[in-house]
Amino acid sequence: MLHLGQSIRRWFSSSSRKIATQPINKILIANRGEIACRVVRTAKRLGVQTVAVYSDADANSLHVQVADEAYHIGPPPSQQSYLRADKIIEVAKAAKCQAIHPGYGFLSESVEFSDMCQREGVIFMGPPASAIRDMGIKSTSKHIMAAAGVPIINGYHGEDQSDEKLTAEAQKIGFPLMIKAVRGGGGKGMRIAEGEADFLTQLNSARTESEKAFGDSSVLLERFVRSPRHVEVQIFADKYGDAVYLFERDCSVQRRHQKIIEEAPAPGLSEQLRRELGEAAVRAAKAVGYVGAGTVEFILDKEDLSFHFMEMNTRLQVEHPITEMITGTDLVEWQIRIASGEPLPVTQEQIIRHGHAFEARIYAENPRGGFLPGAGPLDHLSTPTADQNVRVETGVRQGDEVSIHYDPMIAKLVVWGENRTQALDSLIARLRDYHITGLETNVNFLIDLASHPYFQAADVHTGFIPQHFDTLFPPLVVSDTLLTQAALAVVVNELNAAQANGAASRGASNQFNDANNFRLNHVAVREYKFKVHDKINSVKVTSSDGDLQVKVNDGDWKTVQWKSLADENRFSLRCTIDGVFRNFSAVLSPEQVAIFTDEGKTELEVIPPKFLSVAGEGAGSAHNQIVSPMPGVLDKVFVKAGDTVKSGDPLAVIIAMKMEHMLKAPRDAVVKSVGGQAGQNMAKGAVIVAFESEEGDKQ
Repeated sequence: MLHLGQSIRRWFSSSSRKIATQPINKILIANRGEIACRVVRTAKRLGVQTVAVYSDADANSLHVQVADEAYHIGPPPSQQSYLRADKIIEVAKAAKCQAIHPGYGFLSESVEFSDMCQREGVIFMGPPASAIRDMGIKSTSKHIMAAAGVPIINGYHGEDQSDEKLTAEAQKIGFPLMIKAVRGGGGKGMRIAEGEADFLTQLNSARTESEKAFGDSSVLLERFVRSPRHVEVQIFADKYGDAVYLFERDCSVQRRHQKIIEEAPAPGLSEQLRRELGEAAVRAAKAVGYVGAGTVEFILDKEDLSFHFMEMNTRLQVEHPITEMITGTDLVEWQIRIASGEPLPVTQEQIIRHGHAFEARIYAENPRGGFLPGAGPLDHLSTPTADQNVRVETGVRQGDEVSIHYDPMIAKLVVWGENRTQALDSLIARLRDYHITGLETNVNFLIDLASHPYFQAADVHTGFIPQHFDTLFPPLVVSDTLLTQAALAVVVNELNAAQANGAASRGASNQFNDANNFRLNHVAVREYKFKVHDKINSVKVTSSDGDLQVKVNDGDWKTVQWKSLADENRFSLRCTIDGVFRNFSAVLSPEQVAIFTDEGKTELEVIPPKFLSVAGEGAGSAHNQIVSPMPGVLDKVFVKAGDTVKSGDPLAVIIAMKMEHMLKAPRDAVVKSVGGQAGQNMAKGAVIVAFESEEGDKQ
């Protein structure tokens, strides 16, 4: 694997051209979270000072602390902070920054922001506004690509956006078809219409989401390829007309039209096809006078490997680290140097590909609940150990909170190996070491996905998750072994607490394996109850001859030995259950035990003894009310008290993590009350619409 030092040395020896440059020694990062921290890391290595900006919600964030300076720019909503181009440029000038790095998202593909930077004499570390304009409007980009000899897919990219015209064009293209916002990316403003019956519904939903995300409701229509692969090419161009490609990435496995796991290079491609993709991407960049980092995205037919231009992202991509890992480059360094006027450091022939890399995006979300985004505190956070082959790209620490106002990505786990198999094994192992409590994440799902036999065989396409849904989401079961481990974690925690309070007389943790020390509160047999997957389980524990005896539900008594393992970041144990050794980690709170094993995380609710229970039975029925499935903002309410609704009727729209979620009636009903109004913040589980009880319902 190449190292960054090699890349730096090549830079200064690759060109003898004398270029007038504009030195950059201070940059403002117009972004937040992990990408802001990522830019700071490279800037510091180059001796470039950094300035961060932050909203009220990010005052204590990691990117604020690692930057040399940080300036407040507004309240939490991005429209009032990170999207305020005027405030950001005002800060850049006040802080005497020569350039602004936009990161990705927010203003990174804003023509207006790029133009404003130029007018104010601040370098925009991205392509010219003309390139953003041409490639940011998907309909325009299709025409330019066709003229440049880049294959495009059949569709409608016209200016007439009337329902009548779009419906007529949809009928010509045929169903199913893809509806896409002409601006932006990230899956926002994208819908699939399976047939004419749902076309207008999906069209209006795409328009609404696009307007909120990009300020433009215009869409285009494209033929929907049933089993496509999403393959994209990393390109880089300088101000002198030179451009190179740094090979391709496969981003096919997605949910909600958003990437979840990426790899480089794309598996199963011939060297000739790689070259054709790369050369087409370079033609695309040169056709619009591109400068800086960009990604040209293609739809690759899974069956015949034909490819068609999809769109160009005129910025640094979230998944750029895997390209860095296989080429030994630092693309943020390239951005800084290209923006200052330096030429590309290498020719196409000098870019060498080595090994294989994966990136897994770790999100606060509920995979089994339709991948709905979440929010909340990172009560416990321990990550894999980083080294030259493992990167943990993040902008959060233990104790931070994932906010409802921004994207729910917690981190990116990036690994490299000599080949795909080695890299994939490393990815799975490192995912098992990613331990998070306090909110729900997709880590378990990523482990299952990366371990799936079809993914292992690189048989991937954008419909991978729906196709393999049953095997990716098997019925949830909890083993007796895991329940035993949960009870053991509670027991050891109680014993350690007793020792700390002076209730025990001996020090080493494994000296607690005797009956005298186990009889906490003078109870010889203790019963623990755990609720997991809606089932309450009983685990009885006692001590015999220095070992523990454990009985799960109505099973047999099993002998358990244990000892604590030294670990600074988590509560780790080794146990022997009837002679079988197992290592696991646990994180405990009064209400919950989280057990981490090779299968991932299992959270068990601790059911207190009845004499400790003070909570009554929960009120309300899911049949009689609609609750917020996640923390968010109530964007629209379509009903009021007294209205009669039919099953499937739209009731309200929740906006969370910049995505629109429609809430619909579960049955025919009469609305009893509405629990919020448009613009109101809603907690997860908050009642939005309550219905009159059906005749015969229990009150």
